[in-house]
Order: sequence, then structure tokens, then C-alpha cells
Amino acid sequence: MSKQKKRAKNHIKNEITKGIFTVLESEPTKTFNYKQIASKLEISDTEGRNFLIKRLSELGQKKRILEVSTGKYKALYVPETFTGKVDVNTQGNAYITTEELEDDIFVSFPNLNKAFHKDVVEVQLFQKQKGNRKEGKIIRVIERHKTTFVGIVDLYKTFAFVRPSDSRMYTDFFVPLDQISNAKHREKVLVSLESWPDDADSPYGRVTEVLGVPGEHDTEMHSILAEYGLPYTFPVEVEHYANQLDTNIYQEEIDKRRDMRDILTFTIDPKDAKDFDDALSVRTLENGNLEVGIHIADVSHYVLPDTLLEAEAYDRATSVYLVDRVVPMLPEVLSNNACSLRPLEDKLTFSAVFELDSEARLQNQWFGRTVTHSNERLAYEEAQQVIETGSGEIPDAISIREKGYTLRDDVVQAIGQLNTLAKKLRVKRMDHGAISFDKVEVKFNLNEDNEPVGVYFKESKDANKLIEEFMLLANRKVAEFIGKPRPEKTFIYRIHDEPNEDKLISLNGLVNRFGYQLNFRDKKALNTSLNQLLEDVKGKKEQNMVDTLTIRSMSKAVYSTQNIGHYGLAFEYYTHFTSPIRRYPDVMVHRLLQHYLDGGKSPEFTKYEEQAKHASQMEYLAVSAERDSVKYMQIKFMEDHRDQVFTGVISGVTEWGIYVEIIENKCEGMVRIRDIKDDYYTFDERQYALVGERKGKIYQLGDEVEVKVKNTDLIKRHLDFALIGKV
Repeated sequence: MSKQKKRAKNHIKNEITKGIFTVLESEPTKTFNYKQIASKLEISDTEGRNFLIKRLSELGQKKRILEVSTGKYKALYVPETFTGKVDVNTQGNAYITTEELEDDIFVSFPNLNKAFHKDVVEVQLFQKQKGNRKEGKIIRVIERHKTTFVGIVDLYKTFAFVRPSDSRMYTDFFVPLDQISNAKHREKVLVSLESWPDDADSPYGRVTEVLGVPGEHDTEMHSILAEYGLPYTFPVEVEHYANQLDTNIYQEEIDKRRDMRDILTFTIDPKDAKDFDDALSVRTLENGNLEVGIHIADVSHYVLPDTLLEAEAYDRATSVYLVDRVVPMLPEVLSNNACSLRPLEDKLTFSAVFELDSEARLQNQWFGRTVTHSNERLAYEEAQQVIETGSGEIPDAISIREKGYTLRDDVVQAIGQLNTLAKKLRVKRMDHGAISFDKVEVKFNLNEDNEPVGVYFKESKDANKLIEEFMLLANRKVAEFIGKPRPEKTFIYRIHDEPNEDKLISLNGLVNRFGYQLNFRDKKALNTSLNQLLEDVKGKKEQNMVDTLTIRSMSKAVYSTQNIGHYGLAFEYYTHFTSPIRRYPDVMVHRLLQHYLDGGKSPEFTKYEEQAKHASQMEYLAVSAERDSVKYMQIKFMEDHRDQVFTGVISGVTEWGIYVEIIENKCEGMVRIRDIKDDYYTFDERQYALVGERKGKIYQLGDEVEVKVKNTDLIKRHLDFALIGKV
């Protein structure tokens, strides 16, 4: 017999042996005879059946399977199975996280069984584990995380393949020509998973949308939205429904509300804002206290339950803010017109009105529907000018009007009064244990073609903090108003769990090498030291990295009907009441608040908890898309700076290279270990470093280095640097 034939025969025998264990272990409580096993393994030839009978007997004698009675076999080992979520890495292997086990289960590529990243699966542990690492195989996909994927078309004469853009997708999609939707060769498309037959190497797909030419600006922005299942246009019927709404304000409606149109009211927003969903009113009471009204667009007056508009707002759950565009939750007729608190227009609002003394202590509060009239629209820069100078003179350079102007004296006075109170509210909040995350935000100057021509950083100044404090006050007091009285009522809270201690210990290890220290004595000491850390790194080269690592050590804030408080803000009760134009949970809060103000009974919480989870998930997707759009713009910006040498900070170290964040523009890229030619480097996990074996040179987290752009990939949104050396 030739060596080739012998190898083929041994391969068949090995496959049959593996098949025996697969059949028996798939139903470990059942017994099987050789005919049943042969049927499941599709063995129909005499030679194969004879080998199967012989192998069953051998395995039974060796006690590797159990022969229950003559010719009937079952698994000796009953494998443990768990339900978990798949985390596929770029090498095609996966880790399964389960609630039952502390450690993840490793699943190698051959054992993925058609599962994709973030799918919910049933995983079976192997009998023999390698060392301490749990290993297993996926036996079925319970729930697909998503069924549509962004990819690039490879078009052939009689069929096509779509190669997914996501590096964690290990397979392409086979697409018949009649399912290609007029897509051209090398175009970027959205493909849906239709089926994956057992005998097919690739799943079958259908092109549902052609996104455009890869690398083109609009194509890539639409691709980012499509990757997360986020829309970028409204269905025609929803636009039509919104445009038919009667947005006039009638006296009959005004009579049902508290009329606050005669009180000084103004908005403070970003200079390029189009939707103004909050305004502040100020007046001094006879007793000398200040009455501050926080007025929020009454979106729930227009977005009614069981309507097309409601369904669309719920599905979207949030507006999405990409670098060059906003994808709104509500059609423009509402978001930029009827529900936008534009200057010199009467508006229907939902208000929280507070009486505060000179020390910002709350004396009285009132919640309800109102009608308001904004006297002025200010940009943050204009309000900041008033705070810094005490004057109403707004120069040309920062004016959002055609030229410089002088602001009314009563508005100047009101801004000063509000700023004084806001600072006192902030001090109280920080003293109570709140954490101050003033992370640097990267912004871009764009030309008329949306090309990035410059990078700048958004700072949070007193004008921003003024608005922040009064929005926090309204959100907290609305939550307390509903949450504190007993019996407990169904409500939507914004909750933030305590951080994971292991993550904080890891963070402490990282910041120690920069000379910082966290104090774990108790909760207050920890929060104080976290605030001190965030204050100490301001303006330092490592600021953005430390800010990012600190945020990652925290739990994620989510929506829930089950209140556990908000750790980061140090509030026992907190909700989102102040942005219903762009957040669906705020619409829910408005409805529930009015329901209770009208004396309504607490509704069953199950539906609201489901809606809260949906809103949290959509918020996560929107934030991910926003982050990807920033990354895309950073890479696009760096494309035009290939010959420039940049100073950066090592922001991450892995076994395949180092991540470097450029100090002047916060763009992050990778230096691959194979591209560092002056030595052979290995990854030292304990030191967060790459160490040269011959010369002993170390590249460590936080080191300053010089780099140049080596490669930019707009389609994969990846940036490679060439390392020049240490600074």
C-alpha cells in the first residue's frame, strides 16, 4: 500500500474515532448501538461499518466508553456545558465568558462551530484540560448577536463573496448573483446572514445595501453606522407623520400649564448646536433667594404612545454624534424646530423649578409642565466671556451673531448668580464623594468637504460646569421625588455600580510607575485619591492615558428600574430628565413623572425594565460608533502628515507591539514588534514593557518616544507607526 493511501486510511479511522465521542457526548444520557452511530456519522460502506464495530469494542475494553449491554454504548464522561458569550480575537480563537465560572473558557478556531463574536452559545468543556486553562467546544449557537455585516464584494462570473471588514469575522459570505443587489466589484456593502448549510465552508449571504466605494468619506461614515445597526435616514412614512404634526401652541394648552414666559430665560449650548433641549430661568424672590427654573423641551407632548414616531424613537433610543454629522433620534421638524427652545419663541416645556438660598441650599421645589419663552441664545464661549469679565461685551471673535454685541445687564447678572451657585453645588458634590471626570475631548476642524484640517481639544470651563451642575440638580431631584417616598414606584433610573476592585488594583499598579498612588482605606479615601490622581495628571504627557485607564476601571452607567445609586456622581437617586430630544429614557421619565403628578398608580415594571435595557444597549452602540468616527478622522488627519516626526507616549504594551498616543493630537497607532529592528524584543507582562534580549533596552508603558506614520488604513481604521526611538 502506498504511503498516501495509508495516510488517507488512518485519517478516516481517526475521524470515525472522533465521531464516536462526538455522538456519545452530544447526548451523554442515551445509549447507542453501532447502527445508530453509523447513521449519525453517515457511514454506509462495509469497510467503515466494520471498523466502527471494531473501534467501539476496543474503546469499551479500554474503559474510554461504557458498554451498557452487549453492543450498546454510552459516554463514560458526561461533559459540563455552560451558556456564555463569545469573544473572538483577531487570530480566530475565542474566549467564552459565563456567569457560572470565574475564568473564561478557551475555544480554538476549529471548535467555534459557526459562532461569531458576541453570540450567545452553549459551550462544552473538554474532559482533559491543558494546565489551568479551561478549554471546550461550542456545541450550538443560541442567539446571534447580529446577522448583518459590513464587507467588501469580490465579484466573479457566476457568484460573489463578501469579505467582512471586522477583523474578528473569520469567514467570508458566499452570495449568489441574484442576491448581490447591483453591487459592483470591490464596493462596500451590508450583507445579511441567510443560512449556513452543514456542508458549506462559508455562510450564504444576501446584499441588503450598497454603501459605496471603500475609503470615500460618506461610505466610511455610513459603514460605521451600519456596523452597529444604526440608521442614518428616517423612513419616509415617519418623516411624513412628523411633518403632519400640528406644532402650534394654543391657549387651551397654555391654560393647562404654569406660564413662565415673563421670567428671564436663556439657553447656553455649543456654538454649532441646532437643538436646544434645555433652558434656564432666573428671578430673585422677595426673601432674597433665587428661583432657578430648569426647562426641558416637552417632547412627550408630541411623541405619543402607539404611534409611528414613538416606535422609531424607541428603536433608535438615542441620537448618534459622529465627527461630521448628527443622526438624530427625532425628525428635524421636532428636534430642530418644535422641540428646540429657540430664542424669542414660545415653547412647551417640562420644568424643575428650585428655590435656592445664597449657599445653594434647596428651600423649595416644583415639577410640572410649563410654557416658556427664551430671551437669549448663548454659546458656551459667550457665557464664559461674561463669567471671566463680568461684562456683557461679546467680541467679534466669539460672537455667534454676525458681529460683536452687548448682552443685556439682567442676563449678565443672572449668569454671574448661576455661576456662583453652580460652584457651591459642585463643591458639595465633590465633598460627598463624586469623581471628577474632565476627560479631554478630541475635536476636529473640518473643511467644506469634511476633511480634517486641524485637531483641537474641548475644555470644560466654568460655563460648561454651570450648565452641568443645574442639569445634575434637576436629574437628581426628579429621581428623589419619585424614588424616596414609599411604597416604591416603577421608574427609570440612571445607575452606576461600584468599580471592580481587581481593576482598581490593576490601575494602581499602572499609575504607580508615574509616581501616583490610590488609597484603598475606605470608599471616601479611594474617591478622594481618584480625584487627586485626575487633578495631578492635568496637563501632563500621561493625562489622556491615565484618564482613559481610570474610566475603563469603572463600571458602565446604565438605565434600570432597579435603583442602586450612581457611584461616580455619589448620588443615591439619579435619572435622566434633561435631554428628551436626544435620549428616549428621558421621554419615559417625563411620562412617568407626569403620571405620578396626576396621581397615577405605579405600573408593572417588567416592560420598563426591558425598555431600559434596550436604551442601554443602543447607547453603547452609539458611543462605539462615535468612537470609531473619531478614530477614522484621526487616521485621515495623519495621512497628510506622513513625513512628520511626532512625540508620543506609550499607551499600551502587548506581545505583538506597543501602542503610542501622540501628545499633540491624541492619535493612537501601533508599532509592531517585528518592525523594531535594533534588537529581538519580548513582552514582559509584569513590567508592561518590551525588553530587548541582547542590549536590554526597555520600551515601557508611559515612556516618551518619537514615531512617524508607516501605514494608514481608513477601511480597517488602523494606524501603524514606525519607531524612531526614545525621546
